[in-house]
Amino acid sequence: MRVFKFGGASVKDADGIKNVYDVLQKVGYEDVILVVSAMGKTTNALEVVIKNYFEKSTELNSSVQEIKKYHNQILLDLFEEEKHEVFAAVNAQFAELEYFLAHNKSPNYNFVYDQVVSFGELISTNILSHFMNFMGIQTSWLDVRNFIKTNANYRDAEVDWETTQQLISKNVPRKQLNITQGFLGADENNFTTTLGREGSDYTAGIFAYCLNAESVTIWKDVPGVMNADPRYFENASLLNQISYREAIELAFYGATVIHPKTLQPLQKKEIPLYVKSFVNPLLKGTCVSKGVDLEPQYPCFIVKREQLLISLSSIDFSFIMEENISEIFGLFHEFKIKVNLIQNSAISFSVCVEDKFGNFPELNAILSKKFKVEYSENVTLYTIRHFTEEAAHTVEANKEVLLKQVSRETMQIVTKELS
Repeated sequence: MRVFKFGGASVKDADGIKNVYDVLQKVGYEDVILVVSAMGKTTNALEVVIKNYFEKSTELNSSVQEIKKYHNQILLDLFEEEKHEVFAAVNAQFAELEYFLAHNKSPNYNFVYDQVVSFGELISTNILSHFMNFMGIQTSWLDVRNFIKTNANYRDAEVDWETTQQLISKNVPRKQLNITQGFLGADENNFTTTLGREGSDYTAGIFAYCLNAESVTIWKDVPGVMNADPRYFENASLLNQISYREAIELAFYGATVIHPKTLQPLQKKEIPLYVKSFVNPLLKGTCVSKGVDLEPQYPCFIVKREQLLISLSSIDFSFIMEENISEIFGLFHEFKIKVNLIQNSAISFSVCVEDKFGNFPELNAILSKKFKVEYSENVTLYTIRHFTEEAAHTVEANKEVLLKQVSRETMQIVTKELS
């Protein structure tokens, strides 16, 4: 079997749904399982519903109605008349969402989050399945929660691989087009769980592993994986081949190539992963598989903006030892501050971090009691894999370099724009 994953951008409207049909006509759909995300920005809209639910906002009902209106317009654009059974099917799913919001007793935010956001994927796959049937491609709609079983760690659930393997290998129909949801699973009590960041890609990896699939293809609005973000680099080039190891390295440094969680099950069975364009589906795209690290061998640029460069030094000029570093990292963990670069000397310790939740002022107050703290806000961290001097010069041009660190394959440079 082949596993195809279509993200929210590919099914954001009626034209997107029709394009999925066109892609399948070109690349084939027998022995295929489609893993599909919520439509467009539906997950964000459902997060607003959750916020309104907990704040007991008068906006709760209208935020649900907005999502219903958005999906209803897509239905009207896809189907000739409102008598089609899909309208009743989607209305039933919204009724289920509204019932949950009216009757839920759990105050657990993460639990509520997973039960509510899951409707994005359930509704999008319902619409897609009905449209494929309408166009003459017979589909089997699979509720992924009957296949992927997890623990009850809501919003970042861990897969029960043994149970999941049995359910998928025994119950996924062959010789047809199967459509299921990305990102979702279910715990032992059959409550919905979600798989965390890049969860839909991970879902594709899970099905591929359990089905011994021929390949996984992630369909995007780009021709494949580029060596740099075209928004920041003019001459970004397509990478034809990336090894599993290299893709994991790139992801570690912050590239949004493919999440390591997705690659791990594929690597175990050497199942190739393709990143292809849903605009030009017959182009080769990028293959992530066993083999050469990169082809062609270009430097790869990863950019992380709005970073914070913190330098700590001992007040009495004593060495910063292991126990100090252990304490510092314990605080970073406590305050949910992600460390992206580390550099230390005998009496100083520098880190480039991401303060996603705005906790640094509170952390700084604690650190300042033991260390001299200096910091630069709004800096940019560039990571260059397979760097060259020319690549470094490209990054450093017209910027103030605050820190540079070089290892065998990787150069990291922290910069600030010249004022």
